[in-house]
Amino acid sequence: MTKKIGLYFGTFNPIHIGHLVIANHMVEFSNLDEIWLVVTPQSPFKVKKSLLDNHHRYQMVYEATADYPKLKPSKVEFDLPQPNYTVNTLAHLQEMYNASHQFSLIMGEDNLKGLHKWKNYEVLLEEYTIYVYPRISSGEAVQELLNHPNIQRVKAPIMEVSSTFIRKEHKAGKNVRALLPDAVWKYMDEMNFYRN
Repeated sequence: MTKKIGLYFGTFNPIHIGHLVIANHMVEFSNLDEIWLVVTPQSPFKVKKSLLDNHHRYQMVYEATADYPKLKPSKVEFDLPQPNYTVNTLAHLQEMYNASHQFSLIMGEDNLKGLHKWKNYEVLLEEYTIYVYPRISSGEAVQELLNHPNIQRVKAPIMEVSSTFIRKEHKAGKNVRALLPDAVWKYMDEMNFYRN
């Protein structure tokens, strides 16, 4: 039987409760069997200097998902050429798993608005289902994307927590513990991350 996998890409710098709420909602309220949280080593759209080392971010995702059997951490992109593009990762995964896994993408509405700028976005649209969760952001997605048969909008909770906010406020000495899974907070605190 083919396993349906949703790929949720992110730098997860750090992973927080918003990521978990969305990933868990997607796997529980769609036809997906599992969600893989793919830790991206370097996004073509993000500056790398603010990122923790790959293995630390992967470890935090591993800790965060340990109690969720349908959520899996993935470091598949760590061994692919950088900067990496989603279309290449999907091709690599299809080759690895062949017909045993069927992959889909999970993204926020804000990412959907910029999808037309992604490398080979037409291939993504034609060959993969894209599950889109709501985000509060300005502007509209391109109409052709909103009406595309492979775009599935999911009524997930709107999470206004961001890793950027967590890093900034943690550095400023604020208590951000409630925004993080316990195991992630513990790891982050022990390793003294985001304080300097």
